[in-house]
Amino acid sequence: MKILLTGATGYIAQRLLPVLLENGHDVYCCVRDQARFNNQQFPSVHVIEVDFLKKETVGNIPEDIDVAYYLVHSMSASGQDFEKLEETSAINFKERIEQTNARQVIYLSGIINEDKLSKHLLSRKNVEEILGSGNYALTTLRAGIIVGSGSASFEIIRDLVEKLPVMIAPKWLHTICQPVAIRNVVEFLYGVLLLPYAYGKSFDIGGPDVLSYKQMLLRFASVRGLKRSILVVPVMTPRLSSYWLYFVTSTSYSLAKNLVNSMKVEVICKENDLAERLNIKLIGYEKAISLAFDKIEQNEVLSSWKDAQSSNALYKGIRNYIEVPVNGCYVDKREMKVNDTEKVLNRIWAIGGKTGWYYGNWMWQLRGFMDKLNGGVGLRRGRKHPNQIFAGDPLDFWRVLLASKEEKRLLLYAEMKLPGEAWLEFKIDEDNILRQTATFRPLGILGRLYWYSVLPFHGFIFNGMIRNITGKIE
Repeated sequence: MKILLTGATGYIAQRLLPVLLENGHDVYCCVRDQARFNNQQFPSVHVIEVDFLKKETVGNIPEDIDVAYYLVHSMSASGQDFEKLEETSAINFKERIEQTNARQVIYLSGIINEDKLSKHLLSRKNVEEILGSGNYALTTLRAGIIVGSGSASFEIIRDLVEKLPVMIAPKWLHTICQPVAIRNVVEFLYGVLLLPYAYGKSFDIGGPDVLSYKQMLLRFASVRGLKRSILVVPVMTPRLSSYWLYFVTSTSYSLAKNLVNSMKVEVICKENDLAERLNIKLIGYEKAISLAFDKIEQNEVLSSWKDAQSSNALYKGIRNYIEVPVNGCYVDKREMKVNDTEKVLNRIWAIGGKTGWYYGNWMWQLRGFMDKLNGGVGLRRGRKHPNQIFAGDPLDFWRVLLASKEEKRLLLYAEMKLPGEAWLEFKIDEDNILRQTATFRPLGILGRLYWYSVLPFHGFIFNGMIRNITGKIE
């Protein structure tokens, strides 16, 4: 069966894709930037570049598909226009799918059971209505909080519980919801595939537990063997709540704001028999947490909400930034002889995250904190795997543009807030010389002043970094 999978670099799609492949389906993955898709992990899939905000690209979708999954969301988009972005994407998707042989579209939405909805849930409802007007059968699955390694909700709860022994929290922590394990979400998404019973219907999907957010935090702490106290105060406004999440956790401000607005709304499932029909055993909240940490401890986290770009910095696509500019740029270039190429490459491939940056980590952390104060991502995104890295991966406040051990080259692009653009490259040439190059293309006079203000620190940081990477300092 030919299946179209949209949002293929996103959190949910990367969990669903292996299941589709294991069951013998022919999968066409829609991505905005082909360079961000990990072909090494899924070599048998067909990758097509489609940006649903650009109608001229939807023609790349083949006509002979049987089913399409719509897993496109713009919740973490910066600015106030994510509702319009989602509407445009849905319209362009629907119009193209109507021209194909698709019999069914499967859409993952949010639980909608209150008259007063957040902008996020209103947008999801609007998208559902748009998709439902097509000449195919629409099946909508509505989920609330998704619990799994790498999910935004899981990582935010993890940050709060592990970093704050005592929390002074906003009153929306009393809001109740029905969390669902990512394993169950994937089972539902696959189970309704060409299921006539599900045609033209929507189903709320959730786990067996109905909890307040406060209970979720405390139960998370219990699973982790931590004692935590939570004081809920009524005076914290949505704006303050958003900043609270933003500074304490690794989330972006735009995502924090949209999450806070959604967390004020109860999301409880309306009863249905879909789980029984599909023979799905619902996983409890504590069990879902344990399963998530099993994956984390085994370094088997397939996807993370952090995979999404934090800004529009790379909107043109990764391949358009791989050619590092020369003209009008400031460059810090350092070279050092490599005695053990494999060892040095392994050090480069492990850079960032818990490993750190090999020299002056406190200065990198300070820079990350300053980025957070300025509305950036900071260093809290870390990395998905301790020693594997692929193009498109987040790496602290960098984005991986190219990671090739064959070429002995790692190229990073800065997603921090900067008055310009920045690249950091590590490359070992044929003479076994490691060339470490930091390139900055300033934007106006402010960019130039920025470069000269940080220039004194480069001598310490970049020199110490290359020496430690090559093993010259132990």
